[in-house]
Amino acid sequence: MTIDSIGSAGSARSPERAVMGAEAAMLQGAGRVPATTLETAAAVKAESPVPTSEQLNDAVSQMNQSPQAKAQGLEFSIDKDSQRTVVKVVDQATKEVLRQIPSPEALELARSLGANKGLLIQQTA
Repeated sequence: MTIDSIGSAGSARSPERAVMGAEAAMLQGAGRVPATTLETAAAVKAESPVPTSEQLNDAVSQMNQSPQAKAQGLEFSIDKDSQRTVVKVVDQATKEVLRQIPSPEALELARSLGANKGLLIQQTA
């Protein structure tokens, strides 16, 4: 048996047809059709509106009040200087911060880079 005979025996797929996985099959069974590759690419490239600080604060407070976040010891916040989302893993018994992403050092580095307009090293002659 040659590769040609195997290839000709099966039905050929058209390039436009997306390969369906288990998740896509479940979505179709539920009445929803998965997005095509072009639709997904267009959605990723599309301009999305930038949320306001009020919207961000509302989203952070909703996440902090969720039972899943409380059960896992997660705290969400927005860094004032860099406007980056900060996630802390907190020990529920001692309230000690076990892990922070991004780390305090990374936030400090971003803060210092922003203050120096992109200069990592300040040097005078």
